[in-house]
Amino acid sequence: MKKKNFVFPSDKKRKRHIKVQAKTNPNYGKAPEQRSMQELLDNGIIILDKPRGPTSHQVDAWIRQILEIEKVGHGGTLDPNAVGVLPIGIGEATKVLQVLLSAGKEYVGVMKLHKQVDNKKIREVCQSFVGDVSQMPPVRSAVKRVRRKRQVYYFDIIQIKERDVLFRVGCEAGTYVRTLCVDIGRKLKTGAHLAELRRTKVGKLHEENAVTLHDLKDAYMFWKENNDEKGLRSTIMPLEHALTHLPKIVIRDSAADALCHGAGLAIPGVVEIDSDIKKDDMTAVLTLKGEGVAVVRSLLSTEEIMHKDTGMCASIERVFMKKGTYPSIWKKS
Repeated sequence: MKKKNFVFPSDKKRKRHIKVQAKTNPNYGKAPEQRSMQELLDNGIIILDKPRGPTSHQVDAWIRQILEIEKVGHGGTLDPNAVGVLPIGIGEATKVLQVLLSAGKEYVGVMKLHKQVDNKKIREVCQSFVGDVSQMPPVRSAVKRVRRKRQVYYFDIIQIKERDVLFRVGCEAGTYVRTLCVDIGRKLKTGAHLAELRRTKVGKLHEENAVTLHDLKDAYMFWKENNDEKGLRSTIMPLEHALTHLPKIVIRDSAADALCHGAGLAIPGVVEIDSDIKKDDMTAVLTLKGEGVAVVRSLLSTEEIMHKDTGMCASIERVFMKKGTYPSIWKKS
């Protein structure tokens, strides 16, 4: 039976639909790129290139020391021996990390076979794991050990050299690549294990934009001692970068504070909406200035929201914007 071809979720092309024309008040809020350096330190995202050796929690501790701040967290743990993209939230941006846990992940790794086998057979077996896979989490894992289904979007063989297989895999969050290699080895009847692993992508956060701990420390010292922001601004990004993998709804200024107080999103507050949003989809809500307000769960599809004029279209999942950033017009109505 032929397997379905899956697409990396954040690579899906969406069209932005304009529901109504609206303007934003320049006296309230601020475009993400206009935030001060201190505002980024209070509420920013770092795409860190994690080194081999430390745990993800140890990396958090080092960043607290480097940036002299108290609140640091990571999205999507990497094993001590794994390297690559580790999204870091600093300050209030730790609230957005939960959103990244559901984002698709891409890895490049080396699988070592325990016996040599025909290259064609290796490619066929690896390709058979594209689609839905059933996995049992490893003994040393932070989740309950029950069998669960995950999606493998692609499994591409880059090179085979004797018993070493260099591969690239795109998979749903929560897929264990180590377990995947063991299962491939079992199907090949040779045995196999994961020898090396590098995470290259989390949603739309790519390794090309990742920085090292040394980069971060140097940039922070240049800013602190010389007031030179250039390096630190290219290292710490607005929290909205953590929302790039989600479909978007853009709202009126007058709707922002209601969401900040936990209210659902009403259709009259919608200005623009991305295509292909379905009921129950996780969706990011932005202001007309591009500020991240919240993540919501859609109650209606894109088409329904475009054609309706009244009613609720989304319920709140997580709020990022501070109350009072925009005036509380909703309270007066």
